[in-house]
Order: sequence, then C-alpha cells, then structure tokens
Amino acid sequence: MYSYNTLFTLLSLFVILYLSGQRGLQVEGGKTKNGPKKLFVFGDSYCDTGNIKKGIANSWGKPYGVSFPGKPVGRFSDGRVFTDFIAKYLKLKSPIPFSLWKLAPNRLKYGINFAFGGTGAFDTLYGPNLTTQIGSLEKLIKDKVYTASDLNHSLALVSVAGNDYNHYLTTNGSLTGLIPFVVSLVNQTTNDLIRLKGLGVNKVVVDGLQPFGCLPIQTAPFSFQKCNETANQISSLHNNLLIDSVNKLNNQNKDHPSFIILNFFDSFTSVLKNPSKYNIQNPLKPCCVGVSSEYSCGNVGKNNVNKYTLCDDPKKAFFWDIVHPSQAGWHAVFEELKKTEALRQIRHH
Repeated sequence: MYSYNTLFTLLSLFVILYLSGQRGLQVEGGKTKNGPKKLFVFGDSYCDTGNIKKGIANSWGKPYGVSFPGKPVGRFSDGRVFTDFIAKYLKLKSPIPFSLWKLAPNRLKYGINFAFGGTGAFDTLYGPNLTTQIGSLEKLIKDKVYTASDLNHSLALVSVAGNDYNHYLTTNGSLTGLIPFVVSLVNQTTNDLIRLKGLGVNKVVVDGLQPFGCLPIQTAPFSFQKCNETANQISSLHNNLLIDSVNKLNNQNKDHPSFIILNFFDSFTSVLKNPSKYNIQNPLKPCCVGVSSEYSCGNVGKNNVNKYTLCDDPKKAFFWDIVHPSQAGWHAVFEELKKTEALRQIRHH
C-alpha cells in the first residue's frame, strides 16, 4: 500500500514549519440518546471485509485469515479488521460486503460495507474511490433498499489510510506539489463526509492517519527497530488539516455536531511504545513478510513454494504484513481508542 522514499527527507523542514503551533488531534462532538442501528463503511483495506476480488489481492490467499475465520475471506489481516471491532462495539454484526449483499439480503439490517482495498478519496490503481462507493449507497437509497429512517439511525465509517499518497508518490512524486496535494486530499475527504451527511446519515466518523513512518515498509531499512519520523510528519500534517476542516463543519451545527475523528495516530503510537501491555513482541516487525523485495505475504512461487515467512504466533505481532495491523494489533488499537471521548461519542445517537 505504501512505497515512501527520500522525498520525505527533503520535505521535512516544510512540514515542521507548518505544524509549528498546530494543536493535537482532538475534535468536537456531541451525544444523543440512542445508538446507531446500522453501520455503513467506506474506504480501503483497513476496513475491507471482502469486496476486493479474488486474483487482485493476496488477501484471498493463505495465510490471510489464519486467526479468523480460519481461511482467507478477503480481509487484509490474519483475522478481524477495524470494521469488525467497530461493529462489535456498536453491538452490531459486521456489515456484509457490498459485493455479496444480494446473496444475503437478511444482513442488510446491519448495514453494508463498501470499503475496497487499495482505494482512496481519489482514483488509485484499484477499485472504486470514495465518491463511487458513496454513489453505491445513494443508489440503494433511490432503489428503496434503505429508507430515510434507516439512514437517520445509522453511522458511517470512513477510512482513508494513505493509498492516495502512495499513488501520488509513485505516479508524480513532485516535492513542490506534495503539500498542495495533502490539502486537496483533505478537501476531497471533507466533501465526501458532507455528502454522506446529506444522504441522511446521522453520524459520520473518519479515521485520522496512522503514523506512516511506523509501518513495516518504512521500518524495514532500520531492521524494524525504529520509525521514520519524517514520514510520520506527513500524517501529522494531514491530521491537523482534517481537524480544522471537521471542526468547521461541527461549528455550523453546534447543537448536534455530526462529524467525529478517530485518533489513529496516537492510538497506534501508544501501542507501539508499550507493546508488552498487549503481549506484543517486536511491534515494528510484520508477522508475514516476503522472502525478497519482489515477494510479499501470501505470494506463492513455482511448485506451490511459499515466497514468504510467517511468525510463530500472530497474536504477538502488531503488524500482520508490511502495511496492515494483525487482528491482535487492531484489538490493541481499539483498546486505546476506547479511552477517547471520540469513540464513546459514536455510541450516542
């Protein structure tokens, strides 16, 4: 998902200057009485539970899914992903992937997951972007699959985990254009949040960016021993711009603020700084990793020879592969999020 390079080193001074004086990742929110009855999910692989097609991603091959449900089902993890934890927290079943809903229409009462691995707010090399995903929900509303009442008792979860930045750097890579690109990405994400609210969704939740520089693809050059702090500054820039944008939206309706940011940056960082709290070892090293740069987790060579290595116990790994948390990693992140007011707010409708 990521292929960051030395552009970050050149950019660091600009980012540091911009961030000077910026506040922490906090955002206003409000409480209402009843919890959401449906969960609609949008975004990328951090939330995809099976929309990406077989043959496109390794998530449909072994050893993905080894911890849950015991076989590959399209999740980019050894088990559950962030969607599953949010759904359980809301006391809902994890919403069915959009690609499968016609096969199990009885699951519609819990919502639908439109998230698609590899996508972003803008077009990337993979599947439908956020605008297209939201359009799929809009069509279901027009087709009367969901009513105004359904939307009014729902919560939308939006994941933008960084594919847009990867696509930008690999197809453009302009140093001078990167900061304007961050601005345009946050603006587009904000427009998507507004559109979801306009469809009638009661609460719209978006995750802040995780610390890019702590992903194994970034820590590999340091033997998985330390994060790339310059890359982390890009996350901080994105997050501070998103905070400003979302707070402006909430200030337009102070009596019932509808937009919430989940602080992935601090939650990831807290776990990585104190991994023993969650029985996690070597937190920056992925459990499943390719045996060379041309192979990744799940790749198989001739004669079905695995081109990857697997750790002894995924439950002790924070990262599953070079960019995705393990089920244990997501559990730890979610436990940290439970300490925040933002997560508590999503239960109050």
